[in-house]
Amino acid sequence: MLRLDEHALPADWPSGAYVVRAQMPAEMPTHQIVNDRRVPGDRRAGVPRLPDGPKPPGPAVIALLEGAAFDMTPNFATASAWLNSEDPIAAIRQKGVPTAFDMRAALANTPHHARDPLKPYLLAPVDLQAVKACGVTYVRSMLERVIEERCRGDASQAEAVRAEVRSIIGDDLSALRPGSAEAMRLKAALVAKGWWSQYLEVGIGADAEIFTKCQPLAAVGTGSLVGVHPASQWSNPEPEAVLAVNAQGRIVGAMLGNDVNLRDVEGRSALLLSRAKDNTASCALGPMLRLFDADFTLEDVRAATLRLTIEGKDGFALEEEGAVGAISREPTELVDQLIGPHHQYPDGAVLFLGTPFSPSKDRGAPGQGFTHQEGDVVRISSPRLGTLVNEVARTDACPPWRFGIAALMQNLLRRGIFVT
Repeated sequence: MLRLDEHALPADWPSGAYVVRAQMPAEMPTHQIVNDRRVPGDRRAGVPRLPDGPKPPGPAVIALLEGAAFDMTPNFATASAWLNSEDPIAAIRQKGVPTAFDMRAALANTPHHARDPLKPYLLAPVDLQAVKACGVTYVRSMLERVIEERCRGDASQAEAVRAEVRSIIGDDLSALRPGSAEAMRLKAALVAKGWWSQYLEVGIGADAEIFTKCQPLAAVGTGSLVGVHPASQWSNPEPEAVLAVNAQGRIVGAMLGNDVNLRDVEGRSALLLSRAKDNTASCALGPMLRLFDADFTLEDVRAATLRLTIEGKDGFALEEEGAVGAISREPTELVDQLIGPHHQYPDGAVLFLGTPFSPSKDRGAPGQGFTHQEGDVVRISSPRLGTLVNEVARTDACPPWRFGIAALMQNLLRRGIFVT
């Protein structure tokens, strides 16, 4: 059973700056502040007056700055608009409305099986941003993709193929720079052996694999169910660091992500990538987005270790960890390939950097490897980003995604919030 408390937050969360999105109940205006003054009537605050009367439930964009909460919704309406501002942290001080939002209480109310809809609970911390992901950016994950391909999605062959792949390629390619002359020599040697692979192409070639993980607003947050399609017999979580990138291509922060993957589906054909990756509730982000400041930068993301634990109803337990810094491509290079003169994202984007590892511990018969079962509790954690916790369910047992862009715009209008 899921349980969320303050331990799921970053260890130093009272000293940082964060983006939180929370579902707010009806009759609880998001602009209600600590001393019960209704700030929207104060023109000096630059906040338009909201209509009187009960408000329907809807998402609020909350900033946490040095432990204090500020409502950003009246001035920005969306997390996307806020992160596209010139200085998101300065915007908290200039335009954030102090609020009585209780982060600990919202977190405790977030587990899917115990939510009280009359109280706030957490959502994925992004909204209109494009949700993009990189594949095959780590040696371990690259080798696993090659294994999937050579197994044709049959998990029973994985261990034998894994040993064969490593005997030819090795598993220490950490010093190999993708696109370099050395990488091209390795490519030529593998082609000569008949061992070239589309996964090795993006793993050591010049062009990174960047794909669409899900649509804007389709990601789920911590405490929610994550979905695995029942047709899959070989599925994995993929713990990843995720960067938030504004419309100008500037990296403004980071969070944790779970890029749930159907390994047997992708192993059958790389052309089935969207079927393997983009399913109901197959993308989790959170627990909140940490903004870069003087004390937390991209260097801290590079230095982070991602820890994965899985607890199954069958008693199965798994613990693994991997270093973000083992990535074979610079995160800035991946962002440069994501956005620029040839690709624009006016609402910004978030970018999964790829997984440092795929769990391979046998769950059943020896050599069968790991696959999800319903009820698995997945925790992805890193000390300065917190813990993303989700429970696995069939995709058709997860709440269907119905709150898209049109629904968000209609909801903001009904709440009297002006989109900027």
